[in-house]
Amino acid sequence: MSDSLNNDSKNSRKERVWEIVFEAETPIGKFFDVALLWLIALSVLAVMLESVEVIEVKYGRILIIAEWIFTIIFTIEYFMRIWLVRRPIRYIFSFYGLVDLLSCLPSYLALIFAGSSHFAVIRLLRLLRMFRVLKMISHVRGADLIMRGLMASRAKITVFFLAMLIFAMIAGTLMYIAESVLTGGNPAFTNIPVGIYYAIVSITGVGYGDITAYTTVGKFLTSLMVLTGYAVITVPTGILAGDLANEAMKPDETSDACPGCGVHGHLLDAKFCRKCGESLD
Repeated sequence: MSDSLNNDSKNSRKERVWEIVFEAETPIGKFFDVALLWLIALSVLAVMLESVEVIEVKYGRILIIAEWIFTIIFTIEYFMRIWLVRRPIRYIFSFYGLVDLLSCLPSYLALIFAGSSHFAVIRLLRLLRMFRVLKMISHVRGADLIMRGLMASRAKITVFFLAMLIFAMIAGTLMYIAESVLTGGNPAFTNIPVGIYYAIVSITGVGYGDITAYTTVGKFLTSLMVLTGYAVITVPTGILAGDLANEAMKPDETSDACPGCGVHGHLLDAKFCRKCGESLD
């Protein structure tokens, strides 16, 4: 009887901690999320300030101590999340699980490899958790809508990107032939990769000006690349806009976390997790 009461007490305590760490509906859960976002932002700021020589000389020791305090807090939080979920492996290899792990590693790696601590800026990815906080304060669906739209359009944008890359490679090769091989008058185009770089800069309309075309054929090709860039620049925007509109028509989602893997974004009437199949009850 006493063992049963102890187990119930442990489960009840674990459920309360779960609501604080994974859920965002209660005041204490909201406080935990907001405090976590502030800690992430401050830890990234400390890493950035450490790279400024004047500040590092004067406050380097303080920044190192602060960095280790942040690292210890994030490490405790990471293992706490593993302890709370029913399927730890699912959480560890989920997107947020990997980001949480990578946000802790740089400080430990710095003990072995000098300069590794600067990779702690990866903690900025953890600010994506603010999407859940934004949902709490009535910016409903905005953040998730953008993420779903990006995910829905990734295949089409990838195909478009590869097509433009192939076009840039062909155009860059032609520029190399026109500027160096046939005329030999432009020493800037020393090889095909340089021509591809020039093509990408021209197509995107960046126009650094570090390399310019001398020959008539080269100038003609450059004009075609610039006009092509203007013609296709709106394609990814149109793809994303269309997928955002489609995603906006889908049903609302709950902000409840799956007790198995900790993932969010389930439909309001969902009974099981969309990732691991765990019961949401």
